[in-house]
Parts: sequence; structure tokens; C-alpha cells
Amino acid sequence: MKKHIPPSLVSPGHPDHALLARLAVDITRRAGGPAALADGFAAMLRQCVDDVIMTPKTGRRSYEELEKTEKTYIGTRVEIELRALLNLPKGRLDTVILGHDVDIKNTMGGNWMIPTEAIDHPCILIAADEARAVCYLGLFVAHAGYLTAGQNKDAKKSLSAAGFANILWLLRDHPYPPNFWRTVPAPDVERIFAGGTGNARVISLFRHVQRRPISRDVIEATARQKDFMRRLRADGGGGTRDRLLSEGLLLLNGHYDAARIAALGLPHCTGSEFICCPVTDAATGGAGSGFDLSPPGTQAEIDLPRPTPPPAPPPAKARGQK
Repeated sequence: MKKHIPPSLVSPGHPDHALLARLAVDITRRAGGPAALADGFAAMLRQCVDDVIMTPKTGRRSYEELEKTEKTYIGTRVEIELRALLNLPKGRLDTVILGHDVDIKNTMGGNWMIPTEAIDHPCILIAADEARAVCYLGLFVAHAGYLTAGQNKDAKKSLSAAGFANILWLLRDHPYPPNFWRTVPAPDVERIFAGGTGNARVISLFRHVQRRPISRDVIEATARQKDFMRRLRADGGGGTRDRLLSEGLLLLNGHYDAARIAALGLPHCTGSEFICCPVTDAATGGAGSGFDLSPPGTQAEIDLPRPTPPPAPPPAKARGQK
């Protein structure tokens, strides 16, 4: 998406304000409020893109690696997922909101292509900027005067420079979950995927990406195996946890180790996320800190750090006893 978008002119007195404001209120209500809309919409977009990239099956790690038809399908997938997120029905165009036929347009680029059947109808405009990890959600009435004079071979037109100023934004430059592999230095990514086995790749992942939550999806994409979660268990010295611990690295889970993660001052992890840190992080408390640094057994979680329980009080003396 273009970095410099003009301020919206859609305010009271604008010819489209009354309609777009009503649609905005209904969309926000359906999502459960502004915060829920922002969170749910951003997560939905990330999932739509990642599901088409299909890293676990294809080994691809970016939008740029997709075929042209796959990039087109993302728009269809976003349309379907948005209707599900907002519990919207299908309509003559893409959906119906408050009795109005509404078109849903998605782009991973800098503009949207508006079909002739959407002219003079409201549109939901969606955009994801993979490079900057920001997303957009806007409402727009596709008047001919807001569109370019030129058209493509399907007679679709894009928004003109002036047309951008007639979008009512619900989300603009809003952060959305970045493509994980864009956030890891390219040399480290190559080292991670150079591993010849799923276990080797997962170990390399946690070796190179420390003190940062890593999702199950990323682990699956790295392992590229059906039993990828088994790689994370302690396994008599051969599992991912054991191997990492032998290198002085702790692997913790957001569900089993939430208190330990908080005690170490690490970022919050959801129940399905994992985080790796050096053993020295747990040892900085010094003697008496209560952190057990012994090797884990075969349990699902590593038993550290675990607070040392206080000593038991002495038994009470019986009456008359000296």
C-alpha cells in the first residue's frame, strides 16, 4: 500500500458520510467492538496469507514466491473469511449490510480494482502490506468520479488519487502480525532450513531465535513433519528440549511454563507458543534463587524455574509438654 494516503474527506456534510458511517457502526458491532475488530481482522489477514503460502508443505516462506493464481485466490479467501468474522450473508455482490449490496475488495499492492457491477455501490476495501506489516480496512462508495479513466481488460478501474481521499477508514496503517521469516535475518533463515531433519531444523530455529515467542505454525513450517510437536518433548536425551539444554538453552511453553516465563522477564506467550532462552537467564538470581537447573525428564514441560518451598513449621507442642 502507498505510504502517503491523503486525509479522509468523509465527515459530516460529505455526500457519502451518512451511509458509510452507518455501515461502519454495524461492522464494528458485529466484530464485538473496535478492539475486537482490529485484533480479529489483523489475525484473519495473516492467516489468509500464510494458508496460501503453505510453508509446511511447499517450503515457501513469502508472498512473493506465490503463483499469480494463488495471489488472486488470497482475495477470495479474505472475502470468505471476512464474512465469517462478521457473520455477514452472501449477496448479489459479495455481501449485504443494512440492506445494501456491498463489494469486498482486497489488495496486497497499492490499489483496488473495482468491477463495473460495483459502480455506485459501497465497497469494503482491504489491504495488507507485507513489507511494513500493516493493514487497512476502509469503506468507500465506488462513484465513477472517484475512479481512474483507464481500465484493465476486464473493464475494472482503480481508485484515482482523488478517490483515496473519499475512503472512510476503520483501520489505517494498523499493525498486523508480520511474516515471521521476514523478521529473522536472512543468513539465520538459511542456516535454520539447512538442517537435514525436522529435529535439526527445529533445534536450529530455537538456537537462532531466542527470547521471542514462536507459534506452533512456525514450528510446523520449520519441521515440515506431521509429528512436529513430538520434536519439542524431552526424549531421553534425544529430544529438542534435551539437545537445547545440553547447549545451555531452555525451551519453555506458554501453557505449562507461564509462571516461569514471567519470572524470567520474558515476553508473554500464549498457550500454543514456545520461547527459548539461555540457562544463564535463569541462573542470574544466584544462590537461593529457587531455580532448578537439573536436566528435564520425559515430562511435557521442563521443571524450571521452580520456586523453593518454605520450610515446614515445627509441630505444635501438646498442652503441658515442656
